[in-house]
Amino acid sequence: MTELLDDLPPDELKRRLFEAEETLRAIRDGEADAVVVRAAEDDAIFALAGGDDSYRAIMEAMDTGAIALDAQEGLLYANAAFCALVGCAAADLEQSGLFAYLDAVSAKVVRDTIAQAESGRHQTQFVQTHKGRTRHLVVTAAPLPLAFGTGSALTFTDVTARIEAQAAEESARIGRAVMASANEAVIVCDREGRVINANAAVSTIADADPVGRMFEDAFPLDFPIGSGVMHPDELIAIANDGNAIKGLEASASFTRPPKDLLVSVAPLRLAGEAIGGSVITLIDLTERKTIEKRQSLLMRELDHRVKNTLTMVLSIGSRTIAGASDLSDFRHKFTSRIQALAATHNLLADAAWTGLGLAALIQTELAPYVSSAGPKLVMRGMDHSVSPDVGIAFGLVIHELATNAVKYGALSQESGIITVTGRQLDSKLFEVVWTESGGPAVVQPTKQGFGQTLIARSLKRGEGTGATVNFAPGGLICRLVFPIEA
Repeated sequence: MTELLDDLPPDELKRRLFEAEETLRAIRDGEADAVVVRAAEDDAIFALAGGDDSYRAIMEAMDTGAIALDAQEGLLYANAAFCALVGCAAADLEQSGLFAYLDAVSAKVVRDTIAQAESGRHQTQFVQTHKGRTRHLVVTAAPLPLAFGTGSALTFTDVTARIEAQAAEESARIGRAVMASANEAVIVCDREGRVINANAAVSTIADADPVGRMFEDAFPLDFPIGSGVMHPDELIAIANDGNAIKGLEASASFTRPPKDLLVSVAPLRLAGEAIGGSVITLIDLTERKTIEKRQSLLMRELDHRVKNTLTMVLSIGSRTIAGASDLSDFRHKFTSRIQALAATHNLLADAAWTGLGLAALIQTELAPYVSSAGPKLVMRGMDHSVSPDVGIAFGLVIHELATNAVKYGALSQESGIITVTGRQLDSKLFEVVWTESGGPAVVQPTKQGFGQTLIARSLKRGEGTGATVNFAPGGLICRLVFPIEA
């Protein structure tokens, strides 16, 4: 060192001596916080008494947890913020050390961060669970040069609130997406019953934007007697008490047209299970109610028709047996008439009992004898539909006419032709004329059997309706008149 000083110029030597004197004065007067001793490999930092107090005051004032470890992970210093973070007293931390207050996973994360910080500052986020409490922390490590080796300076930042806020926002975003995609109307109210949120489906029920309005004003629902709810504001009270109701029927007379609704309400639970209001869903039952009413009507109609059909079967059976020559004759006639009735019922079932086409009825009854596309059957003006009652009677009449034509009339010979024409007489009546030609000469029967009675009476539905039969020599002509019932 002496040789080096000897080699310096006089002016440089004087300057350095002046700096040394000033440094000694600053140390003596407490103006220096630390002394840095430069070495060939690493610089050593020695904190001075006065500087130590200054730095400690700054570290203790920090909100971020800060600690210093020596090269052997021994605790050199921990500020109050870190002690509060892990929930321990400073004396306990000094005695047990840092890693006694970290779970196994967190301890490994911190050690890995220290190892990666040997070449420079390194930061890692991790989850620490201690005494049943979970925190999201960010640890930052940096090398800490010491008099005897290199330790670590660590800071711990609690980002739990930020993470939870992000999770809450994500949850809220998902909730808003679910509400927006829901088919049913979803309304969110505060504890006073004021609407604070509503999805797009609400527009199909509410007459205006309900947000900002009281629920009872925006949705003045009517509840059936015996439902347990008399007024919409009772739904809010139920939810505020922590209870829920599902599937309560109500009517919305304020909509045009009025709607039937299915109402459900549940508490809106916030963090800590606190109740912040209510969530109400409204499902439009109008279409379902209409279907239910239609089904009920159809069931009553089916009951009525089954009774009528059974009565008709009994009548056909009793009248057929009265005119039958023997059991074999009865079996043949009764079976064919019941089959005709069944064929008409099949057509009705295919049409869901809404009506029957006259052309389809005629083709079905004549199918065993002629082809609808063949020359033996000609139809004109038969693109008309009738009610189920008229259709059943019309089918039985056509069956009797076809049976008679096969036995005695036009269908008993190859040259025979059946012509069926239809026309609307007025706003209430429709006429069908059955004409046979090309068959044998017609002879009027000497007595009237059940078949003729069935033809004459089946379509009688008031004045001007029914059937007239003309046994013309050139072929039978039957005129049928019945009400127009589509």
